[in-house]
Amino acid sequence: MSNSLSFRCARWLKLIRFTGAISGLLLLAVALPLPQATAADETSSALQADPTGWTDIMPPAELSGWYRVPVPPGGHLGRAQWHVDTARNILICDGDGGHDMLLTEKEYGDVIFHFEFCYTKIEGKTGYNSGAYVRNSQDGAIWHQAQFGDAKDGFLFGETPTADGKKKFFSLQKQVTDMRVKPAGEWNTFEVTARGPKLTLWVNGAVTCQFDECGLAKGHVGLEAEGYRIEFRNLKVKELR
Repeated sequence: MSNSLSFRCARWLKLIRFTGAISGLLLLAVALPLPQATAADETSSALQADPTGWTDIMPPAELSGWYRVPVPPGGHLGRAQWHVDTARNILICDGDGGHDMLLTEKEYGDVIFHFEFCYTKIEGKTGYNSGAYVRNSQDGAIWHQAQFGDAKDGFLFGETPTADGKKKFFSLQKQVTDMRVKPAGEWNTFEVTARGPKLTLWVNGAVTCQFDECGLAKGHVGLEAEGYRIEFRNLKVKELR
């Protein structure tokens, strides 16, 4: 074999080995899982980050300081379905008294509303649905809600006033791609922050969405009953200065 032919053969062998190595690396890259979000990507709740300055708003047994509003406003209130388990310091909604809001009599402006909830899991039951509110009007016609279901949702929506004296509907459902809400039977931690015109929702370790056009400077905070038994604990607010 001539020197020229030997040289060309050697080059081809090197090229074949190099191409095989690259193919192997590509196959390995495809097989390896994509990197997942780490705990460093998450944030602590505002309550965990700074436990000072919070007010416990868990209602007493007689629910004084809170009141019910039917949904929609002006409708009929069903039977009393909210009560407090004082031994466990848990607020319970039985879920069989119709659709209503349980709102604080006190109004809040810039505030963080911290709450934890757990649906009572019932075998074969689906469609768990509830929510929490900030800056609602007294009659509930203006409402800004954090929506949560069974391992889904975790977004803000509602009806907010506009500069021309009307109101508009908004929903940030499409902004939420990370389903952080835990399934029925597990406890969830939420925080809604109202600061100026911005409402921010934090769900189980991360912010899921932010609404920048809240048209009500202050209002009532509260919780929703919508046909499902649900428990709430650690109801706290921190007014922002």
